[in-house]
Amino acid sequence: MKTFAVSTLGCKVNTYEAQSTIESLKNEGFIEKNFNDIVDIYIVFTCAVTNTAASKSRKKINQAIRQNKDALIVVVGCYVQLKPTELNDNENIDILVGSNYKSRLVEFIKKALDTRERINSVSDVRLKDVEFENMGVTTFDKQVRAYLKIQDGCNQFCSYCIIPYARGKERCLSVDSIVDLSKSLSENHKEIVLAGIHTGRYIYDGIDLAGLIKEILKNSKNIERIRISSIEITEISDELIEIMKNDKRIARHFHIPLQSGSDYILKSMNRPYDTKLFFDRIKYIKSEIEDISISTDLIVGFPGETDEYFEETVNFLKKCEFSFIHVFPFSSKEGTQASKLDKTIDNITKKERVKIIGNLSNKLYYAYKGRFIQKSLEVLIEKYEDGYSFGHSSEYIPVYIEGKYNKNEIIKVKGSNLTTDKFYAIKE
Repeated sequence: MKTFAVSTLGCKVNTYEAQSTIESLKNEGFIEKNFNDIVDIYIVFTCAVTNTAASKSRKKINQAIRQNKDALIVVVGCYVQLKPTELNDNENIDILVGSNYKSRLVEFIKKALDTRERINSVSDVRLKDVEFENMGVTTFDKQVRAYLKIQDGCNQFCSYCIIPYARGKERCLSVDSIVDLSKSLSENHKEIVLAGIHTGRYIYDGIDLAGLIKEILKNSKNIERIRISSIEITEISDELIEIMKNDKRIARHFHIPLQSGSDYILKSMNRPYDTKLFFDRIKYIKSEIEDISISTDLIVGFPGETDEYFEETVNFLKKCEFSFIHVFPFSSKEGTQASKLDKTIDNITKKERVKIIGNLSNKLYYAYKGRFIQKSLEVLIEKYEDGYSFGHSSEYIPVYIEGKYNKNEIIKVKGSNLTTDKFYAIKE
């Protein structure tokens, strides 16, 4: 039987779509191997959120071509959607699929194997009639935590972001389909992560994200933990906070992108809030849910970010007391509004600012984890290595527990020791 290998770059949504394709191919009798092996079919799920991601996508495509010139080369996703002409000019690529028709990948692969005809299936995902593609997944055999794609697309158009052009208009999976998928996934996974391009904008037949989570918890009795992948500050409703407060099955963690702590830069980024709204909401969430983890994303070196604006950001980060910060240097993307701005920041300054924020994140994370010494945590065990079981708590703290515990089991522990880079706990 034919062999295949998949390389997945980028977000949780990409991982979900890739896993759906892997399952479908296996069900058809195809055999999965490592991407570094010589196989009959190479599939690359590309990413284009940054220039680095786009570069990695190109490298993976070229790697596949080098490894087996006779293999079927399949390239999928955001980079294809943004650069269809460039990739179409590469005669070594056999199948091109953008951000739509991914549910037909196996069909395309089987057809191409039979006919060796080239298939280019890149459509305009900005059209109103693009529907959500229901790509089912029953298990993630390479990871403990399961992803569940509930939403796709983005209508926000932040000035730095290419994703609305790559992923298209917002669209959502039906509540009934999500409930069915969550039931199936919960047979093999204790924790399910609700994922999307703009997860907080979920809405289907009048049911929003809070209502969806209620339906999942009501109908999927095996689920022990639901995690929200990422959500905007303007999308965290009082109802969602109340559900999290009263039901321990919802992870005590919000990842809320900030991007800048300067109102001037936020406006230039076309973000839908200012620092006052952001901080007031953070303060309210923390007052309602004790010890909740709130992490964030930050872009440094955005055009026009002076030393003064950067200092505003540093002070605001300290004020918010995030648990940790993912920091990225600004990466200009062709086609976005930010790519047309002047007052660009040099790379040396960007690197310095990344380092400053990275150091601040380490200090904030150390302080946050320190709160849990002698406190109870519930940890999902992911692996056992060198005498310790490892997993993440509801607050997404990486925890080391002495002794061997079952993978994919959630156990109660008490924080016991904190070093510079590790948090230790003992089973209660």
